[in-house]
Amino acid sequence: MKKDTQLISAGRDKKFTGAAVNPALVRASTVVFESVAEMHAAGKMKDQGVEYYGRRGTSTTFAFCEAMCELERAAGCYVYPCGTAAITSSLLAFLSAGDHLLMVDSVYEPTRDFCSGSLARLGVDVSFYDPLIGLDLETFIKPNTKVIFMESPGSLTMEVQDVVAIAKLAQKHNVVTMIDNTYATPINFQPLTHGVDICIHSATKYISGHSDVMLGVASANEACWPQLQKRSYELGQCASVDDIYTAMRGLRTLGVRMREHDRNAMLVAEYLSQHDLIERVLHPAFETCDGHAFFKRDFVGGNGLFSVVLKVANIDAMIAMLDGFRYFKMGFSWGGFESLALPVDSSVSRRTIRPWDNSKMLRLHIGLENPDDLIDDLRLGFERYALCLNQNPNIN
Repeated sequence: MKKDTQLISAGRDKKFTGAAVNPALVRASTVVFESVAEMHAAGKMKDQGVEYYGRRGTSTTFAFCEAMCELERAAGCYVYPCGTAAITSSLLAFLSAGDHLLMVDSVYEPTRDFCSGSLARLGVDVSFYDPLIGLDLETFIKPNTKVIFMESPGSLTMEVQDVVAIAKLAQKHNVVTMIDNTYATPINFQPLTHGVDICIHSATKYISGHSDVMLGVASANEACWPQLQKRSYELGQCASVDDIYTAMRGLRTLGVRMREHDRNAMLVAEYLSQHDLIERVLHPAFETCDGHAFFKRDFVGGNGLFSVVLKVANIDAMIAMLDGFRYFKMGFSWGGFESLALPVDSSVSRRTIRPWDNSKMLRLHIGLENPDDLIDDLRLGFERYALCLNQNPNIN
Protein backbone atom coordinates (compact mmCIF):
# COMPACT_ATOMS: atom_id res chain seq x y z
CA MET A 1 0.00 0.00 0.00
CA LYS A 2 1.34 3.44 -0.94
CA LYS A 3 1.80 5.94 1.87
CA ASP A 4 -0.97 8.32 0.74
CA THR A 5 -3.42 5.43 0.69
CA GLN A 6 -2.23 4.32 4.12
CA LEU A 7 -2.88 7.80 5.52
CA ILE A 8 -6.49 7.59 4.34
CA SER A 9 -7.24 4.05 5.43
CA ALA A 10 -5.22 3.56 8.65
CA GLY A 11 -7.29 3.36 11.84
CA ARG A 12 -10.59 3.09 9.95
CA ASP A 13 -11.49 -0.49 10.79
CA LYS A 14 -15.26 -0.99 11.12
CA LYS A 15 -14.80 -1.76 14.82
CA PHE A 16 -13.94 1.96 15.14
CA THR A 17 -16.17 3.52 12.47
CA GLY A 18 -19.27 1.36 12.19
CA ALA A 19 -21.08 2.64 9.11
CA ALA A 20 -19.44 6.08 9.28
CA VAL A 21 -16.34 7.29 7.46
CA ASN A 22 -14.50 8.39 10.61
CA PRO A 23 -14.00 6.66 13.96
CA ALA A 24 -16.40 7.77 16.63
CA LEU A 25 -15.36 10.43 19.11
CA VAL A 26 -15.86 8.58 22.40
CA ARG A 27 -15.37 10.60 25.60
CA ALA A 28 -15.30 8.59 28.80
CA SER A 29 -13.80 8.50 32.25
CA THR A 30 -15.71 5.50 33.58
CA VAL A 31 -16.36 2.42 31.47
CA VAL A 32 -19.27 0.39 32.84
CA PHE A 33 -19.79 -3.38 32.74
CA GLU A 34 -22.92 -5.49 32.92
CA SER A 35 -21.37 -8.33 34.92
CA VAL A 36 -18.36 -9.28 37.00
CA ALA A 37 -17.31 -11.72 34.29
CA GLU A 38 -17.43 -8.97 31.65
CA MET A 39 -15.35 -6.67 33.86
CA HIS A 40 -12.76 -9.36 34.53
CA ALA A 41 -12.54 -10.24 30.83
CA ALA A 42 -11.96 -6.59 29.94
CA GLY A 43 -9.33 -6.35 32.67
CA LYS A 44 -7.34 -9.16 31.09
CA MET A 45 -7.35 -7.28 27.78
CA LYS A 46 -6.98 -3.73 29.10
CA ASP A 47 -3.59 -3.25 27.49
CA GLN A 48 -4.69 -4.63 24.13
CA GLY A 49 -7.15 -2.03 22.95
CA VAL A 50 -10.16 -2.98 25.04
CA GLU A 51 -12.06 -0.23 26.87
CA TYR A 52 -11.56 -0.66 30.61
CA TYR A 53 -11.01 2.80 32.10
CA GLY A 54 -10.97 6.20 30.41
CA ARG A 55 -7.34 6.95 31.15
CA ARG A 56 -6.31 3.82 29.30
CA GLY A 57 -8.18 5.10 26.27
CA THR A 58 -11.42 4.75 24.38
CA SER A 59 -12.02 3.45 20.87
CA THR A 60 -11.01 6.91 19.59
CA THR A 61 -7.58 6.48 21.20
CA PHE A 62 -7.22 2.93 19.91
CA ALA A 63 -8.12 3.94 16.35
CA PHE A 64 -5.43 6.64 16.32
CA CYS A 65 -2.83 4.34 17.89
CA GLU A 66 -3.62 1.62 15.36
CA ALA A 67 -3.13 4.14 12.56
CA MET A 68 0.22 5.30 13.97
CA CYS A 69 1.40 1.71 14.45
CA GLU A 70 0.59 0.96 10.82
CA LEU A 71 2.37 4.08 9.58
CA GLU A 72 5.42 3.52 11.80
CA ARG A 73 5.42 -0.28 11.53
CA ALA A 74 5.39 -0.36 15.32
CA ALA A 75 4.23 -2.91 17.86
CA GLY A 76 2.50 -0.28 19.98
CA CYS A 77 1.83 3.43 20.32
CA TYR A 78 1.13 5.61 23.36
CA VAL A 79 -0.35 9.12 23.28
CA TYR A 80 0.58 11.99 25.60
CA PRO A 81 -0.73 15.50 26.25
CA CYS A 82 2.16 17.10 24.32
CA GLY A 83 5.40 16.26 22.54
CA THR A 84 7.58 17.08 25.53
CA ALA A 85 5.55 14.65 27.67
CA ALA A 86 6.17 11.95 25.07
CA ILE A 87 9.92 12.59 25.24
CA THR A 88 10.22 12.77 29.03
CA SER A 89 7.97 9.75 29.61
CA SER A 90 9.91 7.66 27.10
CA LEU A 91 13.18 8.54 28.82
CA LEU A 92 11.79 7.84 32.28
CA ALA A 93 10.47 4.48 31.08
CA PHE A 94 14.01 3.23 30.43
CA LEU A 95 16.26 5.18 32.80
CA SER A 96 16.91 4.74 36.52
CA ALA A 97 19.28 6.23 39.08
CA GLY A 98 22.86 5.40 38.17
CA ASP A 99 22.13 4.94 34.46
CA HIS A 100 23.87 6.82 31.68
CA LEU A 101 22.11 8.64 28.82
CA LEU A 102 23.74 9.80 25.59
CA MET A 103 21.89 12.88 24.35
CA VAL A 104 22.49 14.64 21.04
CA ASP A 105 23.86 18.16 21.53
CA SER A 106 21.48 19.73 18.97
CA VAL A 107 18.39 18.59 20.86
CA TYR A 108 15.16 20.55 21.41
CA GLU A 109 15.71 22.89 24.35
CA PRO A 110 12.98 21.49 26.69
CA THR A 111 14.60 18.05 26.30
CA ARG A 112 17.96 19.52 27.32
CA ASP A 113 16.28 21.19 30.32
CA PHE A 114 14.80 17.84 31.35
CA CYS A 115 18.27 16.29 31.25
CA SER A 116 19.89 19.01 33.36
CA GLY A 117 16.89 19.25 35.68
CA SER A 118 14.78 16.20 36.44
CA LEU A 119 17.17 13.50 35.22
CA ALA A 120 20.09 15.01 37.11
CA ARG A 121 17.93 15.20 40.25
CA LEU A 122 17.03 11.53 39.82
CA GLY A 123 20.68 10.51 39.55
CA VAL A 124 20.88 9.85 35.82
CA ASP A 125 24.22 10.71 34.23
CA VAL A 126 23.84 12.56 30.91
CA SER A 127 26.54 13.05 28.27
CA PHE A 128 25.94 15.20 25.21
CA TYR A 129 27.43 14.17 21.87
CA ASP A 130 28.06 15.87 18.52
CA PRO A 131 25.15 15.16 16.12
CA LEU A 132 27.67 14.37 13.36
CA ILE A 133 29.74 11.93 15.40
CA GLY A 134 28.47 8.76 13.68
CA LEU A 135 30.25 5.55 14.64
CA ASP A 136 32.71 7.42 16.87
CA LEU A 137 29.86 7.56 19.37
CA GLU A 138 31.03 4.11 20.48
CA THR A 139 33.82 5.73 22.51
CA PHE A 140 31.15 7.44 24.67
CA ILE A 141 29.25 4.27 25.53
CA LYS A 142 29.76 3.14 29.13
CA PRO A 143 28.79 -0.09 30.89
CA ASN A 144 25.80 1.77 32.41
CA THR A 145 24.68 3.45 29.17
CA LYS A 146 21.01 2.57 28.76
CA VAL A 147 19.66 5.01 26.15
CA ILE A 148 20.93 6.91 23.11
CA PHE A 149 18.63 9.78 22.14
CA MET A 150 18.64 11.31 18.67
CA GLU A 151 16.89 14.24 17.01
CA SER A 152 17.34 14.45 13.28
CA PRO A 153 17.39 17.06 11.85
CA GLY A 154 18.41 18.91 14.98
CA SER A 155 16.48 21.80 16.46
CA LEU A 156 17.41 25.16 14.97
CA THR A 157 20.70 24.11 13.36
CA MET A 158 19.27 21.24 11.29
CA GLU A 159 22.15 18.73 11.41
CA VAL A 160 21.04 15.33 10.09
CA GLN A 161 22.35 12.34 12.02
CA ASP A 162 23.50 8.98 10.70
CA VAL A 163 20.59 7.23 12.40
CA VAL A 164 21.30 3.89 10.72
CA ALA A 165 24.87 3.71 12.01
CA ILE A 166 23.92 4.79 15.54
CA ALA A 167 21.08 2.27 15.69
CA LYS A 168 23.43 -0.56 14.70
CA LEU A 169 25.98 0.61 17.25
CA ALA A 170 23.33 0.64 19.98
CA GLN A 171 22.16 -2.86 19.10
CA LYS A 172 25.75 -4.07 19.40
CA HIS A 173 25.90 -2.73 22.97
CA ASN A 174 22.30 -3.57 23.94
CA VAL A 175 21.38 0.12 24.32
CA VAL A 176 17.86 1.43 23.66
CA THR A 177 17.62 4.07 20.93
CA MET A 178 15.03 6.85 20.80
CA ILE A 179 14.51 9.58 18.23
CA ASP A 180 12.50 12.75 18.09
CA ASN A 181 11.17 12.34 14.54
CA THR A 182 8.80 15.32 14.55
CA TYR A 183 10.49 16.92 11.54
CA ALA A 184 9.99 13.95 9.22
CA THR A 185 6.57 12.69 10.39
CA PRO A 186 5.80 9.01 9.70
CA ILE A 187 5.74 9.57 5.93
CA ASN A 188 9.21 11.00 5.26
CA PHE A 189 11.29 8.77 7.54
CA GLN A 190 10.40 5.64 9.50
CA PRO A 191 13.08 5.13 12.17
CA LEU A 192 11.79 1.77 13.45
CA THR A 193 12.45 0.23 10.03
CA HIS A 194 16.08 1.39 10.38
CA GLY A 195 16.67 -0.27 13.75
CA VAL A 196 15.58 2.49 16.17
CA ASP A 197 13.59 1.23 19.16
CA ILE A 198 11.29 4.16 19.95
CA CYS A 199 10.06 6.91 17.63
CA ILE A 200 8.63 10.09 19.15
CA HIS A 201 6.56 12.87 17.58
CA SER A 202 5.14 16.13 18.71
CA ALA A 203 1.79 15.52 17.01
CA THR A 204 1.08 19.14 17.89
CA LYS A 205 2.95 19.98 14.71
CA TYR A 206 2.55 18.41 11.25
CA ILE A 207 0.46 15.40 12.26
CA SER A 208 -2.30 17.68 13.55
CA GLY A 209 -1.31 20.43 11.15
CA HIS A 210 -3.60 23.28 12.15
CA SER A 211 -2.02 24.84 15.27
CA ASP A 212 -4.98 23.92 17.45
CA VAL A 213 -3.90 20.72 19.24
CA MET A 214 -1.34 19.73 21.88
CA LEU A 215 -0.43 16.05 21.54
CA GLY A 216 2.56 13.72 21.74
CA VAL A 217 3.10 10.22 20.38
CA ALA A 218 5.67 7.51 21.06
CA SER A 219 5.74 4.31 18.99
CA ALA A 220 7.89 1.34 19.92
CA ASN A 221 9.10 -1.94 18.52
CA GLU A 222 8.02 -5.26 19.98
CA ALA A 223 10.90 -5.47 22.47
CA CYS A 224 10.37 -2.02 24.00
CA TRP A 225 6.60 -1.59 23.74
CA PRO A 226 5.53 -3.39 26.97
CA GLN A 227 7.89 -1.33 29.13
CA LEU A 228 7.03 1.96 27.41
CA GLN A 229 3.31 1.31 27.81
CA LYS A 230 3.52 0.21 31.44
CA ARG A 231 5.74 3.07 32.62
CA SER A 232 3.77 5.71 30.71
CA TYR A 233 0.56 4.58 32.32
CA GLU A 234 2.23 4.55 35.75
CA LEU A 235 3.22 8.18 35.16
CA GLY A 236 -0.45 9.06 34.66
CA GLN A 237 -0.03 9.99 31.02
CA CYS A 238 -3.16 10.30 28.91
CA ALA A 239 -4.51 12.64 26.26
CA SER A 240 -7.86 14.22 25.44
CA VAL A 241 -9.83 12.18 22.92
CA ASP A 242 -10.92 15.47 21.32
CA ASP A 243 -7.27 16.24 20.55
CA ILE A 244 -6.68 12.66 19.42
CA TYR A 245 -9.66 12.82 17.08
CA THR A 246 -8.45 16.14 15.66
CA ALA A 247 -4.94 14.75 15.15
CA MET A 248 -6.36 11.73 13.35
CA ARG A 249 -8.24 14.04 11.03
CA GLY A 250 -4.92 15.80 10.38
CA LEU A 251 -3.36 12.48 9.38
CA ARG A 252 -5.69 12.23 6.39
CA THR A 253 -4.17 15.28 4.70
CA LEU A 254 -0.61 14.87 5.99
CA GLY A 255 0.81 13.71 2.67
CA VAL A 256 -0.53 16.56 0.54
CA ARG A 257 0.30 19.15 3.22
CA MET A 258 3.87 17.95 3.60
CA ARG A 259 4.51 18.02 -0.12
CA GLU A 260 3.19 21.58 -0.34
CA HIS A 261 5.19 22.72 2.70
CA ASP A 262 8.29 21.13 1.16
CA ARG A 263 7.73 22.72 -2.25
CA ASN A 264 7.08 26.17 -0.80
CA ALA A 265 10.06 25.96 1.55
CA MET A 266 12.45 24.99 -1.23
CA LEU A 267 11.35 27.99 -3.31
CA VAL A 268 11.81 30.35 -0.36
CA ALA A 269 15.12 28.77 0.67
CA GLU A 270 16.49 29.05 -2.87
CA TYR A 271 15.57 32.74 -2.90
CA LEU A 272 17.26 33.34 0.45
CA SER A 273 20.38 31.42 -0.56
CA GLN A 274 21.03 34.14 -3.17
CA HIS A 275 20.33 37.06 -0.84
CA ASP A 276 23.18 39.45 -0.01
CA LEU A 277 22.31 39.51 3.70
CA ILE A 278 22.27 35.72 4.13
CA GLU A 279 25.48 33.93 5.07
CA ARG A 280 24.08 30.39 5.01
CA VAL A 281 20.81 28.51 4.60
CA LEU A 282 20.41 25.61 7.04
CA HIS A 283 18.07 23.34 5.11
CA PRO A 284 18.67 19.54 5.11
CA ALA A 285 17.99 19.32 1.37
CA PHE A 286 20.88 21.73 0.68
CA GLU A 287 24.34 20.20 0.20
CA THR A 288 25.76 22.88 2.49
CA CYS A 289 23.71 21.56 5.44
CA ASP A 290 25.58 19.27 7.83
CA GLY A 291 24.49 15.67 7.33
CA HIS A 292 22.86 16.34 3.94
CA ALA A 293 24.10 12.96 2.64
CA PHE A 294 22.09 11.16 5.34
CA PHE A 295 19.02 13.23 4.53
CA LYS A 296 19.34 12.29 0.87
CA ARG A 297 19.83 8.63 1.77
CA ASP A 298 17.10 8.20 4.38
CA PHE A 299 14.36 10.79 3.87
CA VAL A 300 11.58 10.73 1.30
CA GLY A 301 11.08 14.51 1.49
CA GLY A 302 11.35 17.63 3.61
CA ASN A 303 8.90 20.05 5.16
CA GLY A 304 8.52 23.77 5.76
CA LEU A 305 11.10 24.26 8.51
CA PHE A 306 14.62 25.61 8.08
CA SER A 307 16.95 28.29 9.45
CA VAL A 308 19.11 30.99 7.96
CA VAL A 309 22.30 32.56 9.29
CA LEU A 310 22.58 36.31 8.69
CA LYS A 311 25.88 37.89 7.73
CA VAL A 312 25.48 40.63 10.35
CA ALA A 313 23.72 40.51 13.71
CA ASN A 314 21.85 43.66 14.63
CA ILE A 315 18.99 43.61 17.10
CA ASP A 316 17.35 46.82 15.90
CA ALA A 317 17.47 45.67 12.29
CA MET A 318 15.98 42.29 13.25
CA ILE A 319 13.11 44.02 15.07
CA ALA A 320 12.45 46.31 12.10
CA MET A 321 12.28 43.30 9.80
CA LEU A 322 10.08 41.13 12.02
CA ASP A 323 7.66 43.79 13.16
CA GLY A 324 6.81 44.75 9.59
CA PHE A 325 6.04 41.30 8.19
CA ARG A 326 2.57 40.84 6.71
CA TYR A 327 2.35 37.06 6.34
CA PHE A 328 5.10 35.80 8.64
CA LYS A 329 4.04 35.87 12.30
CA MET A 330 6.18 35.18 15.35
CA GLY A 331 5.48 32.05 17.38
CA PHE A 332 7.30 29.21 19.12
CA SER A 333 5.80 26.19 17.41
CA TRP A 334 5.67 25.09 13.77
CA GLY A 335 3.95 22.51 11.60
CA GLY A 336 0.70 24.41 11.09
CA PHE A 337 -0.64 25.89 7.87
CA GLU A 338 0.75 29.35 8.69
CA SER A 339 4.20 30.80 8.11
CA LEU A 340 6.32 31.79 11.10
CA ALA A 341 9.57 33.66 11.67
CA LEU A 342 11.46 33.24 14.92
CA PRO A 343 14.63 35.11 15.87
CA VAL A 344 16.82 32.71 17.82
CA ASP A 345 17.79 34.02 21.23
CA SER A 346 21.50 33.44 21.72
CA SER A 347 20.76 32.17 25.24
CA VAL A 348 18.32 29.50 24.08
CA SER A 349 20.55 26.77 22.66
CA ARG A 350 23.15 25.99 25.31
CA ARG A 351 25.22 23.60 23.24
CA THR A 352 28.22 22.11 24.99
CA ILE A 353 30.05 20.02 22.38
CA ARG A 354 30.01 22.23 19.29
CA PRO A 355 29.14 25.77 20.43
CA TRP A 356 26.92 27.65 18.01
CA ASP A 357 26.54 31.41 17.69
CA ASN A 358 22.77 31.94 17.52
CA SER A 359 22.91 35.72 17.49
CA LYS A 360 22.63 35.81 13.69
CA MET A 361 20.07 33.04 13.24
CA LEU A 362 16.47 33.24 12.07
CA ARG A 363 14.24 30.15 11.98
CA LEU A 364 11.48 30.08 9.39
CA HIS A 365 8.47 27.85 9.01
CA ILE A 366 7.04 28.08 5.51
CA GLY A 367 3.30 27.52 5.51
CA LEU A 368 0.72 26.91 2.81
CA GLU A 369 0.45 30.48 1.56
CA ASN A 370 1.46 31.28 -2.01
CA PRO A 371 5.28 31.26 -2.00
CA ASP A 372 5.42 34.37 -4.16
CA ASP A 373 3.65 36.31 -1.40
CA LEU A 374 6.05 34.92 1.19
CA ILE A 375 9.11 35.81 -0.86
CA ASP A 376 7.78 39.32 -1.36
CA ASP A 377 7.19 39.60 2.40
CA LEU A 378 10.80 38.53 3.04
CA ARG A 379 12.15 40.85 0.36
CA LEU A 380 10.49 43.86 1.98
CA GLY A 381 11.59 42.63 5.40
CA PHE A 382 15.23 42.47 4.39
CA GLU A 383 14.96 45.91 2.85
CA ARG A 384 13.91 47.17 6.30
CA TYR A 385 16.78 45.18 7.81
CA ALA A 386 19.33 46.74 5.44
CA LEU A 387 17.98 50.24 5.94
CA CYS A 388 18.18 49.94 9.71
CA LEU A 389 21.62 48.37 9.45
CA ASN A 390 22.91 51.32 7.45
CA GLN A 391 21.48 53.72 10.01
CA ASN A 392 22.73 51.72 13.00
CA PRO A 393 25.79 49.67 11.96
CA ASN A 394 26.82 48.65 15.49
CA ILE A 395 26.92 44.88 15.74
CA ASN A 396 25.02 43.42 18.72
